Amino acid sequence: MEQTFIMIKPDGVQRGLVGEIISRFEKKGFYLKGLKLVSVEQSFAEKHYADLSSKPFFNGLVEYIISGPVVAMVWEGKNVVTTGRKIIGATNPSESAPGTIRGDFAVEIGRNVIHGSDSVESARKEIALWFPEGVAQWQSSAHPWIYE
Repeated sequence: MEQTFIMIKPDGVQRGLVGEIISRFEKKGFYLKGLKLVSVEQSFAEKHYADLSSKPFFNGLVEYIISGPVVAMVWEGKNVVTTGRKIIGATNPSESAPGTIRGDFAVEIGRNVIHGSDSVESARKEIALWFPEGVAQWQSSAHPWIYE
């Protein structure tokens, strides 16, 4: 089973969207393997977004991520990286389809509610960064009803 990193950004936490977002991933049949509420330090945010450090919006993005608590999660399931990105929607909310998290809840690209790993390799790196202690090892009793 594949794993992905999902982060509910400060605006999503402040707006009370945590339960709704978790519910969408659970209803799809994915398993929550790690969860924590974190106040992110600047150096940690810079490390997380290191691949964007040359972009003009980098400093604003870092300031935004450290502006309030985030919910960091690890989700597991078949094709969870690709499917998770579809559940999230396009980075720019105006390009996100209704029914996606960003399509339903976000207006501004700079306040787009949620982050999701964009590849299996990115997921591995982000999970290692955010969950150095590891994640829970368990399997739902519903597993055989979801997966062949």
